[in-house]
Amino acid sequence: MRPVNAVITKIVDETPAIRTFYFDTSFEPIPGQFVMVWIRGVDELPMALSYENAITVQKVGPATSALFELQECDSVGIRGPFGNGFDIKKGHILLVAGGVGAAPLAPLAEKAGASGLKITTLLGAKTKDELLFRERFEAVGDVRVATDDGSDGTHGYVTQLLDDAKKYSQLYCCGPEIMMKMVLDKVTPSKVQFSLHRYIKCGIGICGACCVDGLRVCRDGPVFSGDVLKKSEFGVYRRNECGERVRV
Repeated sequence: MRPVNAVITKIVDETPAIRTFYFDTSFEPIPGQFVMVWIRGVDELPMALSYENAITVQKVGPATSALFELQECDSVGIRGPFGNGFDIKKGHILLVAGGVGAAPLAPLAEKAGASGLKITTLLGAKTKDELLFRERFEAVGDVRVATDDGSDGTHGYVTQLLDDAKKYSQLYCCGPEIMMKMVLDKVTPSKVQFSLHRYIKCGIGICGACCVDGLRVCRDGPVFSGDVLKKSEFGVYRRNECGERVRV
């Protein structure tokens, strides 16, 4: 697919290292879908849509650093949206968000809240200043917080808040893969859906760079049920830019 030219209309600093970029184009995604963002002359990266017309990005490498140098009225190329999305179940749902993993979960929370579902969110970050989209989650339900340094909420990892997971009808999780593996090990696999982030090149299921034991994250995911991932390399191995299998 050819990228569309998306002009940046607004930039919001969410945390010291995370920004939301709004575009003049609405992509009408299902919560959980992603787009391929082409920073011209640098690289193309997969990004979850945090709003219908926005991506929320953490500055972690050369491509995201180049994106952070762009201003309003600059543009990027965008392909997508790609992949599947979250399957919203009825009942009392639990969202588990770690760091920038809150980006695909916030639209899910708002859609579920608009449907009248009861929502609880476990929101984690390294420190209070890095808690992402707290207000969006609080607007639709209860929020419990954990920070690595104890600056807000529980002192520790967000997974430490999973003491009553059995009472929820469905869980939704996104964050660092090690964190998500800890969630999978604590809950009934069939009751949790994960949004995975892997190295994605093509976005349409051809190159295989994002495979997890034969599953293509870009085409079969990025959202997977826990029972699909339980006996896979999830949380143990990933593939680097050369396609080599390396430890997570």
